[in-house]
Amino acid sequence: METIQTDLLVIGAGSGGLSVAAGAVQMGASVVLLEGHKMGGDCLNYGCVPSKALIASAKQAWAMGHAAPFGVADATPAIDYAAAKDHVAQVIETIAPVDSQERFEGLGVRVIRDFGRFINRETVEAGEYRIKARRIVIATGSSPLVPPIPGLDTVPYLTNETLWDLRERPDHLLVIGGGPIGMEMAQAHRRLGCKVTVIEGARALGRDDPEMAAMVLEALRGEGIEIVEEAPAKVVRGKAGAIEVETQDGRVFAGSHLLVAVGRKANLDRLDLDKAGIRTSKTGIKVDAGLRTANRRVYAIGDVAGGLQFTHVAGYHAGIVVRNALFGLPAKAQTDHIPRATYTQPELAQIGLTEDEARKKHGSAVEIVRFDQHHNDRAIAERETRGRIKLLVVKGCPVGVSIVSHQAGELASLWSLVIANRLKMSQVSSMVSPYPTIGELNKRVAGAYFSPRLFENDTVKKVVRLVQRWLP
Repeated sequence: METIQTDLLVIGAGSGGLSVAAGAVQMGASVVLLEGHKMGGDCLNYGCVPSKALIASAKQAWAMGHAAPFGVADATPAIDYAAAKDHVAQVIETIAPVDSQERFEGLGVRVIRDFGRFINRETVEAGEYRIKARRIVIATGSSPLVPPIPGLDTVPYLTNETLWDLRERPDHLLVIGGGPIGMEMAQAHRRLGCKVTVIEGARALGRDDPEMAAMVLEALRGEGIEIVEEAPAKVVRGKAGAIEVETQDGRVFAGSHLLVAVGRKANLDRLDLDKAGIRTSKTGIKVDAGLRTANRRVYAIGDVAGGLQFTHVAGYHAGIVVRNALFGLPAKAQTDHIPRATYTQPELAQIGLTEDEARKKHGSAVEIVRFDQHHNDRAIAERETRGRIKLLVVKGCPVGVSIVSHQAGELASLWSLVIANRLKMSQVSSMVSPYPTIGELNKRVAGAYFSPRLFENDTVKKVVRLVQRWLP
């Protein structure tokens, strides 16, 4: 067995692990990277990339059948589901070289394609290698959570990992889980010609602001997706091509295929964390504000750290760990500026607090400002007028923004910057957006915040009249 000494060991070559490895090696640290499965992790191979590629195919199919308002005749799309999956594979293949073993070895990272497990507080064993590192970063990500629904183990079902291998279009897709993954895939498959039923045990899109989520759900139902809420799955039965889900209230939903999308669980099983003195919780590895575990040599980032499960959070965590582990700087991870987005059409994004969260934290100090997308000229031109920005302000500073929009994910970036830097509404209102863009919505909601202060304020009017008397 070969023993390797290194400055930094990264376990997991998903987005977070790759970011740490690339940053550290280019700053002069010796780095070993372990990956027992696919380079690029879940995001590239099973999550963000393939799902958005399939959504893009579905969007094209939808546009063909809804072109008449633009002066173009509607056409019934000839959908080739297998070809759409080829598009997905091509997108992954195009992006993969950026995450490849060859690229990282070219940067100077030693890449070992095997799973790692701790044998003591500072040493990890992977295949025929024993790696002793000054600092270790666990970035093993998460996997689909399969709930203990009676009968589920007896029927074929799909998860976000196995969906991409399906080549034959489902006749009727049943989706257990009404979160972002479930709703995105529900709309994509509906637009690709499938019947779709979503079965959610609580409220669909339940993490998001109810007012804003309702707008998205109305749009999805309008496309013919059946969304069943407050209906926990009681039992699953059937066989390939004929599957039934019975809910707690006795209703039975039948379909040809079943997608399970109820959440994710941290990948911890192979690590032998107890040998390294690392503590865990129900959601993942316990870390402090600097992402350090109970073992001071070891950090955990991304999904495995038990917090927000987004690719961009893993990348953000990577930057925190590089500052901590390489430079000894007291960097801390924050969450109040982290955006999240659901890529349905319209999209749904959240930055900071929802209205309920803001009310609980700030009480009556919260001001709410809304601006509807149907007032935006670019949205009108593109017939994408369904949407709204909802802004939560405390003492002149935004603390939360909820967005339903044609490009909500794009609009979210500005508000992340604003909240991260504690900018005031006066600073937001001073920006200039090119006309006509969807991005003007951010400027307009800032204007809506100031409008009553300027146009409905008697003192302002008196001052203006006074100034006008004295101006030459």
